Amino acid sequence: MSLSMHSASAPVFARIMASMLVWFDKAQAHAEARKFDTSNYLGLRLAPDMLPLLRQVQIASDGAKGCMSRLAGVEVPKWDDNESNLDELRARVHKTIDYVRMFSASQIDGSDEREIVIPMRSGDSLKLPGETFLKHFALPNFFFHASATYMLLRHAGVELGKADFLGR
Repeated sequence: MSLSMHSASAPVFARIMASMLVWFDKAQAHAEARKFDTSNYLGLRLAPDMLPLLRQVQIASDGAKGCMSRLAGVEVPKWDDNESNLDELRARVHKTIDYVRMFSASQIDGSDEREIVIPMRSGDSLKLPGETFLKHFALPNFFFHASATYMLLRHAGVELGKADFLGR
C-alpha cells in the first residue's frame, strides 16, 4: 500500500499542533510555579535575528493551513496575526487543528502532481509538484518552526522531553 498525500500531511500537522498545546500547558505550569507572567515566553528567541516564539507558532500554523489549502486546491485563508498571550496562541493552534482535520482524503489525495504555487516575499513565486512541495518545502518548514517553539520553551526551563514533541 502506498502512502497517501492526505496521510502524509493532515495527521502529521494535527499531531504536532496538538503537542504544542501540551507544551503550552507545561509552560503555563512552569510560569505559575515560578510566579511570572506567561507572556514572558512570547518574546523568547535564541539569537537576536531570530523570530520570537509568538511568530514561530504563527508561522507553523500558517504553514499547516497553507499546505492543506494548496494541496486541496483552495484559497489559503488569511488569519490575523494578533495573538498577544498564551491563551490566544492556544486558540490559534486549536483553530489550525480544526482546519487541517476538515480536509478529507479525497480532497488531498491525487495532489502529488498538482502544481503548487507559493508566493515568495521577493514577489516571485515558487512552483512545485504537490509531492515535492509537501516533502521538501511544507513539512520541513513546519517542523523548523515547531521545533523552534519547542526549543525556546525548553531553553526557558519548561520541562519538556522528546515524548512531548512527538505526542502520544
